[in-house]
Formats: sequence, C-alpha cells, structure tokens
Amino acid sequence: MCFSASASFIAGTSLSAIGVAALKRTRAKTEVPFALIPLLFGIQQLIEGVIWLTFRYDAPLLKHTMTYLYSGFSHVLWPMYVPFAMGFMESARWRKKVMWAFEVAGVSVGLYLLYFIVTRPVVAEIAGRHIVYDSPHFYLIPVMVLYLASTCLTGFFSTHGFVKLFGVLMLLSFIAAYIVHAMALVSIWCFFAAVLSLLIYLHLRFRDLGGFPKETAFPSPSPAAL
Repeated sequence: MCFSASASFIAGTSLSAIGVAALKRTRAKTEVPFALIPLLFGIQQLIEGVIWLTFRYDAPLLKHTMTYLYSGFSHVLWPMYVPFAMGFMESARWRKKVMWAFEVAGVSVGLYLLYFIVTRPVVAEIAGRHIVYDSPHFYLIPVMVLYLASTCLTGFFSTHGFVKLFGVLMLLSFIAAYIVHAMALVSIWCFFAAVLSLLIYLHLRFRDLGGFPKETAFPSPSPAAL
C-alpha cells in the first residue's frame, strides 16, 4: 500500500480473506493458481505494512529483509506467476499457446530482475506519502514492456470476461500509477493490482452466469418439427 502502515494491513487482511474465499470457489485444480492471486497480494501488502513500521521504529535489519521479500513479489513472482495461472486455467488451445509465450517473457524478465535484486542493493525510502523502491533496472523500456506483456496482456487472450477485464484494468492502473508518481510506481501499482484482484473472486463466483449449455441454448429441431 502507498499511504500508511494501517492502510497496508487493512488491505492485506482483506485481500487474504478474499483469497481464501476465492480458493473455496474453485472447482478444478486448474483454477487454484489463479484463485491464489488475491491471497498472494494480501501477503505482499502485509509485508509492505511491516516496511512502513520499520521507518517509524528504526529497524534497519527488518526493513532490509522485508524490502527484499516485497521486491521478490513485485519484480520476480508476478511476471512469472500471472501468465502461468491464466494459461493453466485456459481451455482454448490457441489461447493457451499465446499465454505460454507470455510466460516465457515473464520468466525472462523475472530472472533478469532477480539477478539485479541479488547482486545490487534494493533500498526502500519514503517520498511524500509513498514508499519508493530504488530499482533502476525495472525502469528500462525493454524490461517494462516484457513485464507489462506478461502481467497485463496475457489476460487479453483469456476466454473469461473477468480475466480480460483484469488484464485491461491492470494496464490502465499501471498508466495511472506512473502518472501519479513515477518513482513510487512499484508501490502504487502493486496496490492498484491488489485491489483489482477482487475480480478474480468475481470470476470464480459468477463464471456460470450469462451462458447456457450448448445443447439447451441451441436445440436441434426435432424430426416432427421438420
């Protein structure tokens, strides 16, 4: 979260509860990775809440540890995990192939950023009402393109309406976060994305609405009718 420790803890707790509810709505193993996204976002927001507290109580070792954990989520996990979760759930063969291509992009950019997280120090600082994570390699244009492709564009190819909406709003929220505070992009966009993960629960809750089995939606005419 980008405003305070209390807001981060509230968001983290709420998202964790939504994540548990989403998991209870799954009907197949293929839906489980996607349903886990709100819970993972909840954990990430709780970690940032701890980072906020380390500024207040001067706990440098804890801040260092939590900063690296948060960066593991924001820089490494999401570009790898989002296309995997969406592709694992997808049933249309050609769409799944496209999503696996995005997975390759996500793994590539995730490993690239992981290398720099391991080899270069990651520092968290407060700038105004936001936390800024000093991670210059994230802002390179090729890196951002691959990151956005894996985390946002993957959803564009889903057969599920809420998943497509999730991808579209993720991209729009990235643009909004960049406009609001480019240096605090990581923190702000992660918060927006965390809130948007509510759409994952809505997908699992309402995935059967608006459709009918093929045999009842378009019944074949009986011989008598002919």
